[in-house]
Amino acid sequence: MVSDSPALAGSGILRAGPSVAARQAVAPDTRRRLQLVLAAIWLLDGVLQYQSFMFSRGFSQMLDSVAPGNPAVIADPITWAAKIVAQHPVPTNATFATIQVLIGLGIACRRTIRPALAASIIWAVAVWWFGEGLGGILSGTASPVNGAPGAVIIYALLAVLLWPVADGDGTAKPAFVAARPVGATVARVLWLVLWGSLAYFAVTAANRTAQGLHDMVAGMASGEPSWLSAINRGAADVLAQHGLAASIVLAVLLAVVAVGVFLPVPLSRTAVVLAIVIALVIWVAGEDFGTILAGGATDPNSGLLLAVLAAAYWPASAAIRRTPTPDRTEAQAS
Repeated sequence: MVSDSPALAGSGILRAGPSVAARQAVAPDTRRRLQLVLAAIWLLDGVLQYQSFMFSRGFSQMLDSVAPGNPAVIADPITWAAKIVAQHPVPTNATFATIQVLIGLGIACRRTIRPALAASIIWAVAVWWFGEGLGGILSGTASPVNGAPGAVIIYALLAVLLWPVADGDGTAKPAFVAARPVGATVARVLWLVLWGSLAYFAVTAANRTAQGLHDMVAGMASGEPSWLSAINRGAADVLAQHGLAASIVLAVLLAVVAVGVFLPVPLSRTAVVLAIVIALVIWVAGEDFGTILAGGATDPNSGLLLAVLAAAYWPASAAIRRTPTPDRTEAQAS
């Protein structure tokens, strides 16, 4: 027989029942769902790194190819790392792949998420340098369409913005998920820097030539499935001889996205939706899903990561009183 204790009634356990309370304690919120998406992408990266091609000299040549055009202080360590991988392709690549799988599994597990996210930041910065040549931002080849500012640095940014912190005792929820660890102002500035840099890269010399974007998109068709190659050719035809106009339009849209999170909630939501649409269009038509379907890819490239990042900035509907989250429950238990 259940007691009608006021303490039990006040706690909500009597009303909700133990099973409901237990479900509420572990129910993932938006932040946790995005953490799990990030974990899945890391696992995908690890699986891609286990491809047979990565155990050959082709992987070291891929690394070496990002060095040209960069300053010597950036390029020389890349060349050095590529030589080591070329000399020991099997153990080095197996290590790289295993690290990424472990990071993904660590983020997926609540008990290990903090050290896994910390490790992902360190690993992402290292890969951004040695594997992506800083995304080409110093070599003049960076473009929003080809993955600038480097997909892997967005992994590090997501780790920071999705860091699991205990909710405070205030009466209002954070303005959006990415504001929880660093605050709304810092999160908005990080957004502005990222999307503002993409707007800048859109109008650099490599992108505003008459055929720059056309050649970039058309070059992706090789080795892809016929349906994806058809998308590349169609997009390239639209861009033919219109590189300058297309780059300006893209830059304006990216600039709108960059400032959008500073606007009132309805306009901020519109900017986030625009960011997701732009990111997915780039991911499909410009990056071919990171060339995963063509083989030889190490990650899904920046488009998917930008869309996940944008989801973390979706404004909250209204300020409501906080309830304990799984992260807070864990923090209190520890």
